[in-house]
Amino acid sequence: MPAVARINPKTVFTAEEWSSLTARSSWRGFALAAHAWAVIFAAGALFIAFPNPLTYVLAVMIIGARQLGLAILMHDAAHGTLHPNQNVNDFIGQWLCGAAVSANLAEYRPYHLQHHRFTEQPEDPDLSLSAPFPITRKSFWRKALRDLSGQTFFKQRIAPSFARFAGARKVSRERAGQVDGQALRFWVANGALIAVTTALGYWWAWFALWLVPMATWLSLITRLRNIAEHACVGKHEDPFRHARTTRANWIERLLIAPYWVHYHAEHHVFMHLPCWSLPKAHALLGEKGFHARMFIAPGYATVLREATARA
Repeated sequence: MPAVARINPKTVFTAEEWSSLTARSSWRGFALAAHAWAVIFAAGALFIAFPNPLTYVLAVMIIGARQLGLAILMHDAAHGTLHPNQNVNDFIGQWLCGAAVSANLAEYRPYHLQHHRFTEQPEDPDLSLSAPFPITRKSFWRKALRDLSGQTFFKQRIAPSFARFAGARKVSRERAGQVDGQALRFWVANGALIAVTTALGYWWAWFALWLVPMATWLSLITRLRNIAEHACVGKHEDPFRHARTTRANWIERLLIAPYWVHYHAEHHVFMHLPCWSLPKAHALLGEKGFHARMFIAPGYATVLREATARA
């Protein structure tokens, strides 16, 4: 099918507005990556300083959300928005963000750009994430239980590795090299985490405060993110209706939607905007009367009610 329609930004924004929205920064990408890691270590320190079940659950949720934040920043690097220099942009996205959460920028970029080119069409590689919706509430809670119990993590991250190791799945030499490179980057980054936490006297922290959040909360909020972005949106000719924006409160931004990922409609219309420009783009689109053309939800609870409305 033909690629989805695009909007000429000059028909929406003034030259001054567009220049402001698209401006690249030589420091914001580094600052956002540093912020993600600072929040991760602060959440871990909170539990270490005040060890009890409540602070542990809170730490797991905050760390899992920042792990998603690292993946989101790598996603921005796939669009070339984290730094004006492409090599620096890719370094931030791959090594400071993607490696520790086992994300491969070079592999993700063409996959994701195809999603933008064919949003909600048969060629969309992410179509399977939105096509089943709406589903029943029981179906959703079964999926959520699998996420929080680590079953989704095992199925998506661990089982394929076992299959490759056992020779149960044949892969090309080129693909195998990519997998090895991705695994190498993952263990370099995670080896550094293990070394740092062990040197500080917390040998158990990598498992309890990194792997557990990745295997539980990250799986769940990744599912919530996918639902909020495209579930029940459908295929539309109007580019302003290719995705959904969800107005997230501060708790949702802390625990579910970091780094402005909830402005997904704006991202799809103008996919080369840096993530920090999305709130301003949202406000300008509202002033210009475009919100009426967009899917905008007041919060994640509203999205879930719509996505689980099947009887």
